[in-house]
Amino acid sequence: MITTVVFDLDDTLYDEVEYCKSGFTSVSEFLAELPQMPPAGNLFDAFWKQFNAGNHTKTFNAALSKLGIGYDDKLVRQLIFVYRNHDPKITLPQESRAVLSKLSEKFTLALLTDGFLPAQQLKVQALGIEQYFKCIIYTEQLGREYWKPSPAGFEKLMETLNVKSQSMAYVADNQMKDFIAPNRLGFETIQIIRPARLHLESSQEPDSAAKYIIRQISQLPPLLDKL
Repeated sequence: MITTVVFDLDDTLYDEVEYCKSGFTSVSEFLAELPQMPPAGNLFDAFWKQFNAGNHTKTFNAALSKLGIGYDDKLVRQLIFVYRNHDPKITLPQESRAVLSKLSEKFTLALLTDGFLPAQQLKVQALGIEQYFKCIIYTEQLGREYWKPSPAGFEKLMETLNVKSQSMAYVADNQMKDFIAPNRLGFETIQIIRPARLHLESSQEPDSAAKYIIRQISQLPPLLDKL
């Protein structure tokens, strides 16, 4: 019987693309204040065009080059710092809040998320979701080598909550990394496929596929009732 439900954060409880928009807005406003820079709106459009074209790793470099703006590694590091440390303008969808509220009455809830600190902490604060979780694991605090698909975060959850894996379910979005460890540990695994999700890749890695798939978070409570 499932007693504990563990959630991923990005593209599971909200659309990560909203965080990206918020980050690029903050970076654009910061950059526009520097001498001889275009308006913030022009900068945002350039960043967003690169991002939507699939450039998720060298977005700033490519956009600045397209705009004819000279830059060095120091400036790019500054922009990354602003992006990761900005106060995100994101909101938790009402559907997600309703599900968390409902499930918290019946299950122990936990959160396990990869990503850079303090970015992930700022997301959690902006979404206003700390109250729902008995335990929050930021894998960055364990060490970057323990980001998923490492089992370390899941093992830490089991130890902290004193729960066996067979009583736990993990809800996440990214087949490339999210489900390998919990599948191997014996969790029930559930993939949520949000329409605006960023990670569309599928994996051929053994144990990478979730055992169940849902397409909206409101489908989660009845599925858990069956497990």
